[in-house]
Amino acid sequence: MNSNQNSEDLKHIRNMMERSTKFLSLSGFSGIAAGVIALAGAVIAYFVVFRQGAVKYDEHLRALGDVSTMRIRLQLAALAVSTLVSAVGAAWFFSLRKAKRAGTRLWTSTARRTLYHFLIPLITGGFFCITLIMINNVHLIGSAMLIFYGLALINSGKFTVEEVHYLGLSEIALGILAGFFINYGLLFWALGFGVMHIVYGIRMHYKYDRK
Repeated sequence: MNSNQNSEDLKHIRNMMERSTKFLSLSGFSGIAAGVIALAGAVIAYFVVFRQGAVKYDEHLRALGDVSTMRIRLQLAALAVSTLVSAVGAAWFFSLRKAKRAGTRLWTSTARRTLYHFLIPLITGGFFCITLIMINNVHLIGSAMLIFYGLALINSGKFTVEEVHYLGLSEIALGILAGFFINYGLLFWALGFGVMHIVYGIRMHYKYDRK
């Protein structure tokens, strides 16, 4: 009896320590929603670049006909920003809902520390992508976004569930491949930000959220 009680006490202590040092309010539905939004963005981007089956731009987003290169870049930039805002909003909503159901606060010191370590590589990657645009190397933006996003996940993964770390490794691997196959940048982008988020979101939901 004492042995069982001691085991339960130790388990309770470990759970309390984990909750105090790790951000556990991240919801599996956050990943699923972000993945669905990213796939929708990729589909819209595809139809922005491809019109009725005819390619209007090359992998450098240079015009191949009587179309405006600046217009397509502005459209894709606006689409990227709206996709990011929508994905972040969905992640915040589902994580807040999970925290409320668990009777905990979402915005804790651990959450702030997780966000801080996540934003450092992400903001760095954002400025790097702006640099690529300025020097007309836009064909590498998809690769750079995946790699820096993967680094952001790994950098913040030590403060949350282990799946975030492995998702980061997957994003980096896809980013490297996208750098070798620049004509398929949008496809790798959809796989990384769309499919992989959905896969890991489902895994996190069944492993953590349904307890």
